[in-house]
Amino acid sequence: MGKQTGKRKEEREVSLLLGAGTVRMEKEEAVRVVLHIAPEPVEDLDPEIEDAALDALLAENPDLNRYKPIFDSLRKMKPYQLSDELEKFLHDQSVVGTSAWNRLFDETMAALKFDVDGEEMSLEATLNLLSDTDRKRREVGAKALVKVFSANTPLFARITNTLAKEKEIEDKWRNLPTPQTSRHLSNDVEPEVVQALRDAVVAAYPKLSHRYYALKAKWLGLDKMEVWDRNAPLPGEDDLVIPWDQARAMVLDAYADFDPRMAALAEPFFDKGWIDAEVKPGKSSGAFAHPTVTDVHPYVMLNYLGKQRDVMTLAHELGHGVHQILAAGQGQLLADTPLTLAETASVFGEMLTFRKLLDNAPDQAARKRLLAGKVEDMINTVVRQIAFYDFECRLHAARAEGELTPDQINALWMEIQHESLGDGFNFMEGYETFWTYIPHFIHSPFYVYAYAFGDGLVNALYAVYEEGGDDFQEKYFDMLKAGGSKHHKELLEPFGLDASDPKFWDKGLSLIASMIDELEAMEG
Repeated sequence: MGKQTGKRKEEREVSLLLGAGTVRMEKEEAVRVVLHIAPEPVEDLDPEIEDAALDALLAENPDLNRYKPIFDSLRKMKPYQLSDELEKFLHDQSVVGTSAWNRLFDETMAALKFDVDGEEMSLEATLNLLSDTDRKRREVGAKALVKVFSANTPLFARITNTLAKEKEIEDKWRNLPTPQTSRHLSNDVEPEVVQALRDAVVAAYPKLSHRYYALKAKWLGLDKMEVWDRNAPLPGEDDLVIPWDQARAMVLDAYADFDPRMAALAEPFFDKGWIDAEVKPGKSSGAFAHPTVTDVHPYVMLNYLGKQRDVMTLAHELGHGVHQILAAGQGQLLADTPLTLAETASVFGEMLTFRKLLDNAPDQAARKRLLAGKVEDMINTVVRQIAFYDFECRLHAARAEGELTPDQINALWMEIQHESLGDGFNFMEGYETFWTYIPHFIHSPFYVYAYAFGDGLVNALYAVYEEGGDDFQEKYFDMLKAGGSKHHKELLEPFGLDASDPKFWDKGLSLIASMIDELEAMEG
């Protein structure tokens, strides 16, 4: 890594202090951080740093003031902080509370086995059958899931009831106004912004998911789809394998068309071996980009099988890598973004590549498959995740009135599914138990809306890009360079966008709707 500069060394030491894992910054850790960064010793500060004292210190020390966004973010929990003794008790007690229930969920899920035509399969393998080309195989997989989920619903209902009640009790002690507040604080996003997102997506269900799934039923030759048809491959999907060198060219060309600087930042990942793409025994599934530390380049990991979706995954993860390189100039503490902004460059890079592929589609059938695949991905990211969020909101509200039976939780799930998916489906008996396997409900309450936030934000940005403007690229690069040093309102303002305005979300949703318009036109 080379010798650390003074600034890098300082930021690493501060990072270690901030990494204590507590929800409060105004306690002893904050004093140590302030004392470390401040150019002169500060001896008269009480460990309970008041806002006025910290503001004065920031005003007196320009070097320290640079880290104000960190303090602002971490101190948002200050009004809801309990005494040191209670905080320690909650931390110690979590081993037999939240952590224990989470562990029970994870261990139960890992142990589940599903009988698929006499073959014993894991949860992941069985879920994967829902996108099998063979419709009968999809049906068998769905029914195997129902059988096991139904048998375990009482246990999952007990886990869900307990964790929701525990959260309600802690939120009450902290005087948090809603069950969602702590998630909004951690995401550095205002409740009204999330509400605007939720309302815009729910209002768009008829023109997005309802309309698209009606088209898909027609393509599959069905009057109505079964739930196991939702992720079915489209008829005529080919088995084309795209070589690695061709995938590289596709992504870099798409990046270069947007701005040559973007391709130049992505190219070293290929040339210098910063990507691990080969499928190997024992390698983890999925894909990610890891930023390591700010004075070392990021790494990208994926499993490349040559499918069109793998090319999109490559574009996505390289977007993360480009973002991480550009934000590195902010230093270790300010480079990372909140969850709601973390997908900006990755989804934008994916959209650039998708548009490149779409423009080069050899015929209308290929264009249709590309459009349909992209629409399905966006519906799963936007519609499905907001439906999950609504389910959680209703579940926690209902739990506040008393313990919920498995049938009551099942009923809440089905209400949401009917609303979000529309009339284009037959809902098989037992589908009401499919809420049981979603780990976010257990591990990270209300986490799911961040996926829709990120996708909607990028769609709105891309709509602005398509409208034209010579300075879009400069504004975009400035946004990525800012890392986590600015709030989403500041980052979007140069583009004339405001996430608290429902019209902002409508702009992004209209992009999805326009793709469905084109798919409908192909049927005409």
